[in-house]
Amino acid sequence: MASRRKGRILAFQALYSWDTGYQTGDKSIPDGLLDFPWIEAPAKPPSGAAYGSTPVQTKPLDEEVAVFSRLLVTGTIKNIDAVDSMIKKHLENWELKRLNRVDLAVLRMSVFSLMFQTDIHPSIVIDEAVDISKEYGTDDSYRFVNGVLDSIRKTLAAGTASVTTDESAQAAQ
Repeated sequence: MASRRKGRILAFQALYSWDTGYQTGDKSIPDGLLDFPWIEAPAKPPSGAAYGSTPVQTKPLDEEVAVFSRLLVTGTIKNIDAVDSMIKKHLENWELKRLNRVDLAVLRMSVFSLMFQTDIHPSIVIDEAVDISKEYGTDDSYRFVNGVLDSIRKTLAAGTASVTTDESAQAAQ
């Protein structure tokens, strides 16, 4: 399952990158985003190479990791309205636009999984989100992310949430 962890990290990073250019209503995925170009550059240039020279991928991206990451990214962006709506409903004294972008990217990816990937146990989704928040977020990010996701998990388990995808919203119009 280490490959799923790597996949979630790549998806979180891609969603963070996407969010920096996100315009309300724009659900397009920029060219190259799903190629994860940032993983190609080694942390340190190979011996004798100048830093900033052509990136050299130190290890090829595992296809299983890439497929899982792409699924998370495209699914989250495709259903961004439903995902963001669910997050908004579970924020106390916060607005979505005020959230730290790292926390928001982790929440979006995880809420997509909780809402639409019912084959993955919610505790796994939440544990992974907490771990990613600890690694990439602020000192308190993991507590915040855990609280919001646990609240969403309870709502979904109780069946009191209405999950509306873009396709079902368009069909209803």
